[in-house]
Amino acid sequence: MEFSEIARTFLAPIRALSVSESAPKKQIGPSIIRVALDLPLRRLFDYLPPADEPVSNADLGYRVRVPFGRQRKIGIIVGLSSASDRPAEQLKAVEAVLREVPPLPADWFRLAEFCANYYHEPLGQVMLATLPATLRAPLPPPVRSLRQRAASLPTATQALPSLTTDQRAALTTIDDHGHGFRAYLLHGVTGSGKTEVYLRLIERALAGNRQSLLLVPEINLTPQLEARVAARFPGARLVSLHSELGDAARNRHWRAAHGGEARIVLGTRLAVFTPLPELGLIVVDEEHDPSFKQQDGVRYSARDLAVVRARERDVPIVLGSATPSLETWANATGWVGRDRYHLLTLGKRAIEGADLPTVKRIDLRTDPALDGLSSALLDAVDDRLNRGEQSLLFLNRRGYAPVLACAACGWVSHCPSCAANLVLHLADRCLRCHHCGHQTAVPRACPTCGNQDLGAFGRGTQRLEATLAERFPRARILRVDRDAAGTRRQWQALVAKIDGGEADILVGTQMLAKGHHFPKLTLVGAIAPDAALFAADWRAPERLFAQLMQVAGRAGRAERPGEMLLQTRFPDHPLYVSLARHDYVGFAAEQLAERRRTGFPPFTFQAMLRAEADTMADALGFLGAARRAASAEPPPQVTLYDPVPMRLSRRARLERGQLLVESPSRRALQNFLAGWMVYLETCKPPAQLRWHLEIDPLEC
Repeated sequence: MEFSEIARTFLAPIRALSVSESAPKKQIGPSIIRVALDLPLRRLFDYLPPADEPVSNADLGYRVRVPFGRQRKIGIIVGLSSASDRPAEQLKAVEAVLREVPPLPADWFRLAEFCANYYHEPLGQVMLATLPATLRAPLPPPVRSLRQRAASLPTATQALPSLTTDQRAALTTIDDHGHGFRAYLLHGVTGSGKTEVYLRLIERALAGNRQSLLLVPEINLTPQLEARVAARFPGARLVSLHSELGDAARNRHWRAAHGGEARIVLGTRLAVFTPLPELGLIVVDEEHDPSFKQQDGVRYSARDLAVVRARERDVPIVLGSATPSLETWANATGWVGRDRYHLLTLGKRAIEGADLPTVKRIDLRTDPALDGLSSALLDAVDDRLNRGEQSLLFLNRRGYAPVLACAACGWVSHCPSCAANLVLHLADRCLRCHHCGHQTAVPRACPTCGNQDLGAFGRGTQRLEATLAERFPRARILRVDRDAAGTRRQWQALVAKIDGGEADILVGTQMLAKGHHFPKLTLVGAIAPDAALFAADWRAPERLFAQLMQVAGRAGRAERPGEMLLQTRFPDHPLYVSLARHDYVGFAAEQLAERRRTGFPPFTFQAMLRAEADTMADALGFLGAARRAASAEPPPQVTLYDPVPMRLSRRARLERGQLLVESPSRRALQNFLAGWMVYLETCKPPAQLRWHLEIDPLEC
């Protein structure tokens, strides 16, 4: 069953909550206001109307301020009733109906309700989590002067670039279907002009007086895209929504979208919930990116919710990628039945003469790497320096070295709070855990035996940067990772340096792997990709192929030819063979065939129950009890596996275990989970134990 189709099953029994679509009902006795609050409870809360103002069905969707215990909370009116489970004299009254913001619309209710039901999360937590912080505060923020950033938008009309044959065909196909719902997968090679297709579709939405929602996976993709969209549509208000916005700015942008003033909304995953009264188009760029999946709090997939929202609003949605997720590819190519998404292909680069980069495999068995760099790669970098071109060396591991160790006694820089090592960050003279954030100074000697000759083992971006500086002393080397670009402003400064030709060699992680166009960049070197070939995670090959193909696509995007050199001890591995051919289609077919044989998604559907506790015994004990409760009456078409420790079995001083639930039927899995959650929420685990259920987990 398609993800978007199951929405109809979940929405049908709960639409009664959104009575704003129905005629007002005659009230018998005092009206009861049903309010959703941001609490981990699967229920609504009953309040009496304010003493000085009546409340009607027209007030559904407004925020309210209510007393809750000794606190005040902001909630949302989701319904009215003539009766309550509690006597009216025991109910408290709403303190105020907050009408300065228009009520949340019915389609927003349906999306929030679907999210709550499909992901088995409390409705109030889903609803309130989607609002800007200022709209969730019980008291208004203090008055302060806010500096509005002036929009720097051109006023002159720009000449549109010529469309390629593939771009024109894709747009014609979407136009021919009209304005109603249809899901499209825009599969375009790197540099093929997917963004231009998005812009033409936004232009048509604007011409029809409709709003557009453009979702991107990460904040660092927004500055360039935001500038390009703003330049194309100087007369349309564009707002961005992402986590680096201040509360006041996020509030302004959200209100502009909700009120219809903003015609284009560009945002990261939470923006999928933005109320848009005249929505006409949804675009999800880099749809394969795991950043679209929320990993804490309400664990939802923004990409999947975007498809549900498009169906509910009856508008087209375009999912774009050079390396689509295998689930999306299967939906577009018939692997899971009929073609649920319509496949559109951009097979060539948009710029005349800009071919895909040549991919060469360097066999480290015959050309061993010295300090991580083979002679062939060093010669290629030297050649680019002489030609005045840029090189990118890709190493998806930040820091100086993954571990500091003592050869004399075997001491290793383990994190005291996690089942992981502290990473050496030599630039900051510290050891840092990339999982819990624990940090300590680099010891002058071994803490165990006093040996002062401690060794850094492995290689991160800082160490690679230092090696390159020794090898190419006159080159301008720029490191681009989370340490160097921790904020949007830092990221923009780095991009400006690259665009301005102020860097010769880039050392980067996956931050540079997608969405960026650097005309002078002609060489990409993949330093150490082999470890992911044999990872325990069955999704690792898909992620590795996507990373390498995306980063290869940064080279040769203008008139200068591009090349990727891939250092490996396994040059004949099928993944690398497909990569050298730029053969995503063949790689996807091989991976999907293997998943079908082994019974992995998208041919099955999964949920993961995870628990964290002071001891592994408590975590696994809770999971074991949950499994036994479900196995008392074996659910049809549902398999519960044994509880096991998670791969990162300890994090932030908590022991972590998990239990996988699987079914070939999404409906059967959801029906089982609905009943199982009743048990999970009524059982009493140890006081310090925390658990959560994740639907469609990305990490198993």
